[in-house]
Amino acid sequence: MSDSNTTDFTNPSTFILLGIPGQEAAHVWISIPFCTMYAIAILGNFTILCIVRREPSLHEPMYYFLCMLAITDLLVYTSTLPKMLAIFWFNSREIDFSACLTQMYFIRCFSLMESGILVAMAFDRYVDICHPLRHSTILTNPVVAKIGLAVGLRGGMVTLPSLLLVRQWPYCTTNIIPQPFCTHTAVVKLACADTHVNSYYGLFVLFCVMGLDGIFIAISYVQILRAIFSLPTKDARLKTFGTCGSHLCVILASYVPGLFISLMYWFGQNVPGHIHVLIPNLYIFMPHMLNPIIYGVRTKQIRDRLLWFFTHKGA
Repeated sequence: MSDSNTTDFTNPSTFILLGIPGQEAAHVWISIPFCTMYAIAILGNFTILCIVRREPSLHEPMYYFLCMLAITDLLVYTSTLPKMLAIFWFNSREIDFSACLTQMYFIRCFSLMESGILVAMAFDRYVDICHPLRHSTILTNPVVAKIGLAVGLRGGMVTLPSLLLVRQWPYCTTNIIPQPFCTHTAVVKLACADTHVNSYYGLFVLFCVMGLDGIFIAISYVQILRAIFSLPTKDARLKTFGTCGSHLCVILASYVPGLFISLMYWFGQNVPGHIHVLIPNLYIFMPHMLNPIIYGVRTKQIRDRLLWFFTHKGA
């Protein structure tokens, strides 16, 4: 191929992010819901972290895992939204090659970390309901810390091979990414190389890592439901099941949009291109905004602490 038809982008210095292609004139308006989600996520997650830190009665495994989830939510927003808003507001589309790969790495890593935390929270609910007398001896603080460390290491190590593969490929056609941030799929499409190994590894991560997480969560709740239905009274069953309500809502908020996106990808050939970009972006950020709201509304201890704070402040 002649030099007049292509530019050598092998290890390019920058990528160009287009935002929402075809909707450049509406970028400022599109930024409003994303900016609102960012503000809610920052406020909600920091509130949960502060409440758990300051309230000794909340120093339990369930709330430690909730803090891990809040930190993950904050990291997802912080690694993506500032650059996304800069594109929408200031048309700042260039992103350094290394920064793009770092952003891509963080998105995948934090998604895997969140999945692992949801498994840990399911395990906590299982032990608390099925083995209540042993809960404090099984989930001690050192064990919780080791679970958190394992979740973080798993997310980082499982994501690392994809980053190394993407970094070594040549980019010889274009450096334009039709997204408001660097996703793994968008970057891989620009590579001028055989990317099948990356596709196979992505399927491995999907089925053998996140798929196993879903199986572990399902097994935990099968055991939880068996224990709940063995309780003698309806009130006891409802009260016990209520302790799982927040976790179940977070799981639905995390997995149901993903199923919708998959259906849109396979059956939405007539959906406009900007919708194919906009909806997945909303899916990435929406669960991380909803998590603190769900736990703040449905968890009595956190709700009571918030009410006490506003009442005490008002007094």
